Amino acid sequence: MLPRRAWLAGGAVIAALPAIAHAETSWPAQPIRLVVPFAPGGTTDLAARLVAQGLGARLGQPVVVENKPGAGSTLGAAQVAQAAPDGLTLVVSNIASHAIAPSLYRELRYHPLRDFTHIALLIETPSVFVANPHFAPRGLAEVVRLSREQPRGLDVASSGSGSSNHLLIVQFGQVTGARVNHVPYRGAGPAMTDVIADVVPMMSDSLPSASGHLRGGAVRGMAVASAARHPGFPALPTFREQGVDLVSNSWFGISGPAGLPPAVTGRLNREINAVLAEPATQRRFAELGGLVSPLSPAAYAEFIAGEVARWAPIVQASGARVE
Repeated sequence: MLPRRAWLAGGAVIAALPAIAHAETSWPAQPIRLVVPFAPGGTTDLAARLVAQGLGARLGQPVVVENKPGAGSTLGAAQVAQAAPDGLTLVVSNIASHAIAPSLYRELRYHPLRDFTHIALLIETPSVFVANPHFAPRGLAEVVRLSREQPRGLDVASSGSGSSNHLLIVQFGQVTGARVNHVPYRGAGPAMTDVIADVVPMMSDSLPSASGHLRGGAVRGMAVASAARHPGFPALPTFREQGVDLVSNSWFGISGPAGLPPAVTGRLNREINAVLAEPATQRRFAELGGLVSPLSPAAYAEFIAGEVARWAPIVQASGARVE
């Protein structure tokens, strides 16, 4: 026979099951706000809008995407960290806000693990260097040579300080000796607009946000930072093929404030992963150059912890620091 304490505990769990089931079926009763901590037009925004539509249909409530750019994606992340843990305010957590920022910013307003409930990983994608079609260099060796010839070096844009694309620029300069100046924007969309307009000649971007412009010829691909050529862009050489030993991938997921009810977290994870499993979603992400990567909430939290540890020495070695 079970001890009385164990019997009572088991009874409490059984009694709680109807409440948990009710929480799953009754939630949400209001629209959900999904914060994208970058400007419209970049990979974070594209991934959010693609998943939000399917997620809203499955939950029976609209999932409203709200762009909150600023401070290298940490502004929007900090706002969600301070929101009520009711599952109605979520954020697209990403490599910039939750892996790189803890080592890059001297005074970050949140802890990437303690202040969030991590729900689901969406996609992983390689970074890519793209240039204005009239940019003279045709390969990375010519980019390095031109940067050394320029009196003040070569300007290279990114979606903002603290992104993996920013650090790829820093690492490119360190590995090759190129004289590159990082030009941060408030998102990949505004940066790409200026590359197309030849305001800045080149940028480091995530492949999904650059893919449409690459296919349309608005920009020219210089190199993809994957270990091998991407199947969607077989003509685009890797950094390694051009003698630059760099590999850089970004990732994007969904998180909420710390203390999210387990029933809500579980339902969100299942519904998000169901959206990711839809052939139309997988086809669209593949067209953009992203790899769908579903995880459980616990696995996603563990993944982020590993990424924080992995990026800390890279940020330190880069010398990059934001006050």
